[in-house]
Amino acid sequence: MQYGAVFPQTEIGADPVVVRDYAQAVEDLGYDYLLAYDHVLGADPEGRGGRWPYTYMSSFHEPLTLFAYLAGLTERIELVSGVIILPQRQTALLAKQAAEVDILTGGRLILGIGSGWNYVEYETLGQDFHTRGRRLEEQVGLLRRFWSEQLVEFEGEFDRAPGAGINPLPGRLIPIWMGGTAPVVLDRIGRIGDGWIAGRGGPDQFALDVQAIREAAERAGRDPSGVGIAGSVAHHGSPDEQVAFAARLGAAGAERIHVVTMDAGLESPGGHINALREFIEAVRGS
Repeated sequence: MQYGAVFPQTEIGADPVVVRDYAQAVEDLGYDYLLAYDHVLGADPEGRGGRWPYTYMSSFHEPLTLFAYLAGLTERIELVSGVIILPQRQTALLAKQAAEVDILTGGRLILGIGSGWNYVEYETLGQDFHTRGRRLEEQVGLLRRFWSEQLVEFEGEFDRAPGAGINPLPGRLIPIWMGGTAPVVLDRIGRIGDGWIAGRGGPDQFALDVQAIREAAERAGRDPSGVGIAGSVAHHGSPDEQVAFAARLGAAGAERIHVVTMDAGLESPGGHINALREFIEAVRGS
């Protein structure tokens, strides 16, 4: 089992020294990866229906820029976007940015992607919210071509490349993991994803979602064991209770577990680090 920490986007603040110290502490504690959520923009929920877990008042560091900053400040941990809202970003530019981060980190990037929920963010970025699923599938194939071919000739529904390529190439196909739990998303992960980044949820539903992904992989002629599975543990209850929860996710198929310390009433970056220390020490003592 590999263990990761979820970067406390909305609570860590904007001091670059604090960001550096947090990431280095995560690495020093022995965690395997650091995962960062993504929102380019926050919206004003006033007068809009539905649930808005994040708004314009929520602070978010841009993941790839954050990872470029951390590339020279960390040595070992993987850096995982969890997840970048792919269809609202320009494909060739993202291919270039991700390749550069992977090069500067020595191959430590996992590009986690999703289709998102914030239609205001899509509108502000000039992208169509309603075609995001189709666009994401097209983008995944195009990203992989940009990372592996010097010149790409492509004409799709959403993107075109009339004989162009990025340079330098990353030297590998950067792993593309996906978030989401809708049936169509789980099917997509099984067909074309390198892994699944689960959100918060119970072990029983987690097991059903893993089964759906594996069945989709089999239908697509893929080896289900080649699709990675990452589960999520919230910092609630005692460390031993968190470890027991993680063990249930592991029994259901998780090979990675990331710890979410946001929304737990922690009042400082040091509080987040202490919570991570308590969890990993409980893991080692179990």
